[in-house]
Amino acid sequence: MNQITENVTDECIDACNKLLRGELAAIETYTQAIEKFDTEVERTALEAIRADHQYSADELRRHLVDMGATPDEDSGAWGNFATALEGSAKLLGESPALAVLEQGEKHGISEYEEALANPRVMAEIKEVIRARLLPALDEHIATLSRLRNK
Repeated sequence: MNQITENVTDECIDACNKLLRGELAAIETYTQAIEKFDTEVERTALEAIRADHQYSADELRRHLVDMGATPDEDSGAWGNFATALEGSAKLLGESPALAVLEQGEKHGISEYEEALANPRVMAEIKEVIRARLLPALDEHIATLSRLRNK
């Protein structure tokens, strides 16, 4: 592998691991949030969103392994912050908790858009982001908004 390809791969690996940490933080946050909702409608919707984040994490892991990298295993600092924020929101009730989840989804969109704008992220990864991972976040925001406004 030449030096240019190594640098592209390293930067792509870093970007994918950053996205993976965000997905892991989302999984942790949704797991916490689901416990605090009483109705089946809300719990089912939040479980579906968590499953989407699990799918996204699995996709990112697969691409990292394909690049010869070791996928990160925890959410890092963002996960700690997201979990603390969600814990605070839960004390205030369901609507603030849903608002925090929605903000997390918006943050995820900005992270994916940053990866798409990075010329060193491989085209194959960008295609997965455009086709599946990013559209799911838009759907999550719509679902959370519906739940908040019911």
